Amino acid sequence: MAEEKDDVSRLDVAVDGLTLAENENDSPEGEAVTANGGGDGGLFDEKWGFPTEELYKLALTFFKEKEGKAVHLTYGDKLKLVAYTKQVQVGPYDAEKMPPVGYFDVIGNDRRKEWQALGDMGKHQAMCEFCLLLDNLCPTFQPYVEAHRRDLEEKERIKREEEERLQREAEERERQRLEEEARKREEDERIRQEQQKLAIMNVLNQQTAAQFQQYAAQQFPGNPEQQQLLIRQLQEQHYQQYMQQVYQQQMQQLQQQHLQQQAPPLANHVDAEGGQGSAAAAGPPALDSTGDSEEKIVENGPEEEYPSIAAPSMWTRPQIQEFKEQIRKDKDSVITVGRGEVVTVRVPTHEDGAYLFWEFATDSYDIGFGVYFEWTIAPSNAVSVHVSESSDEEDEDEDVEGEEGQDVEKGARSDRPPTDEIVPIYRRDCHVEVYAGSHMYPGRGVYLLKFDNSYSLWRSKTLYYRVYYTR
Repeated sequence: MAEEKDDVSRLDVAVDGLTLAENENDSPEGEAVTANGGGDGGLFDEKWGFPTEELYKLALTFFKEKEGKAVHLTYGDKLKLVAYTKQVQVGPYDAEKMPPVGYFDVIGNDRRKEWQALGDMGKHQAMCEFCLLLDNLCPTFQPYVEAHRRDLEEKERIKREEEERLQREAEERERQRLEEEARKREEDERIRQEQQKLAIMNVLNQQTAAQFQQYAAQQFPGNPEQQQLLIRQLQEQHYQQYMQQVYQQQMQQLQQQHLQQQAPPLANHVDAEGGQGSAAAAGPPALDSTGDSEEKIVENGPEEEYPSIAAPSMWTRPQIQEFKEQIRKDKDSVITVGRGEVVTVRVPTHEDGAYLFWEFATDSYDIGFGVYFEWTIAPSNAVSVHVSESSDEEDEDEDVEGEEGQDVEKGARSDRPPTDEIVPIYRRDCHVEVYAGSHMYPGRGVYLLKFDNSYSLWRSKTLYYRVYYTR
């Protein structure tokens, strides 16, 4: 019997995945771990830096890797470790559920006795006791746990950095995609606007081709390259002017719609009890109103209807010195607009013409400019220049004359012909570049080119101008 036991003591026994190598040297009684060493799970986890279950799995791995190599345990310590693992895996020892152990199985009987000694110890406490006992028996266990914890932290850091890198790459791809879509939309919009511009310019160029060709031929005779360059400049300026007018018209329409929406609805309610009598009492009889209008038509004569006025074409060109040199050859085309004065150049329409052209420039300072059309038949085609103190002087003179010869019963009557505004008077920087324009004849009449210096109290302006007609 003693010889058989001695043979068993020299064997390595595998129990539940743990290799137990018996050692004749028993551990001292004072090194035993108390049963309540792992009672506080929170402090236990905080001490080791791992949850209890993870630390227990790590302890099992450490024991499997190091036992018999860097760790040498006594037979009794191995029995305790095996008992703790059984308590964790199966629970408290129950003899009825356990298969019988042979009489000569000394290790099996010792194992079950150690397991039975644990009593009703819980799973969590058994894990803690296993880890504490292993730490008490193996000084290298705690450094092993620390190294494993640092390794996990490093892996977590690398994983976090990789996730951040992937997120940045995804954000960068999304940003590039959005930028590419924005560039594509901008390019599509640019192409659409370019096509729209070409279509509009083709229509406008067909309308102004003859005018611009005649104007360019007059400016640069015998120089086709300069003529084509000037024509392209005129066409571009004409397009910009046309788009500005379209934009202004759209803004006016929007303002009118806004005012109409804000205006309160007109009350046109008829009292139900009054009936037609109330409606009739609201205004004068229809017969009297008709009679008044007929009498008014007889007194003043039927109103005349005039053709609609086409929009003018206006542009600028930078060759101001060359223009002045040309104009100085004709002394009548260089005039001085005194301070506070308005010079009106009256240009009758010509029977052989279809368009009026004008060009002007000044020395050193700007000047106001506008164009009007007077519906009257001039006695001759001669161009005349009139000087007044302000643009309203002629109106004031006619009002005074009308008051002197006014008939009280017939009321005031003006013999001045009707006038339409073609270009409103605005100050132009004609001392920087040449201002030019053209307008299609609306009919027979007289163009009024007004050069306004009424705003200047101290400076007179030297004006260089030229007007002519084309077919």
